[in-house]
Amino acid sequence: MERHGHRGVERNRGRRGNHYFPPDSVHRELLVPSAHTSVCPWKGTASYYSLKVGGEENRDAVWYYADPKDAAKEIKGRVAFWKGVKVVA
Repeated sequence: MERHGHRGVERNRGRRGNHYFPPDSVHRELLVPSAHTSVCPWKGTASYYSLKVGGEENRDAVWYYADPKDAAKEIKGRVAFWKGVKVVA
């Protein structure tokens, strides 16, 4: 999924860390906007994309914070993955 070999920013708050990648380092053509959101008490509201690869869709597998709280400002606009997504350079 990763395009240019960019390193992610890791955020860890007592659990395993998430790696947040610059938006220009992923294949944006594989991302499908989702209406799903979630709220983290210290990062803010996350927005989601579904990931569509080879005709299959992994719903809400990618998230980002368009306007994070101050404690997480370094991840603004960066994307993270879950639901079995493997990030490769």
